[in-house]
Amino acid sequence: MINQIKKWMSGGQEDFVTPKDTTVVFNLQYRHLLVGILKIEDGIWSFQYSDDFKKQSKLKPLPDFPNVDKVYESEELYPFFLHRIPSTKQPKVQKEIAAHNIEATNTADLLRLFGTESISNPFRLQVM
Repeated sequence: MINQIKKWMSGGQEDFVTPKDTTVVFNLQYRHLLVGILKIEDGIWSFQYSDDFKKQSKLKPLPDFPNVDKVYESEELYPFFLHRIPSTKQPKVQKEIAAHNIEATNTADLLRLFGTESISNPFRLQVM
């Protein structure tokens, strides 16, 4: 029952997998400010703030990453970024996945394809 509730609450996104053989680097930007770097390498996601972000005082740290001096690491994509990936059950999303010939469960490929912008926050995510 708990797994069904988790699946319902996450839109089925717990089926996503972190690729073990992929390296991708993303820049998280707010306007012209590089906020931080998100990276997937050897099956580990990492996020760290940029030096420019640490020097400024206008923007607060993101709730998922409160310590600006810490390098965060996880085997799963952080919720702040996971929410950028739409439900793969949508027909339009399925067409995009097929057109780009990517796995519908690969978080790195899905984030690369769909994660640039989000309606839930003003940050921009760019593949480097």
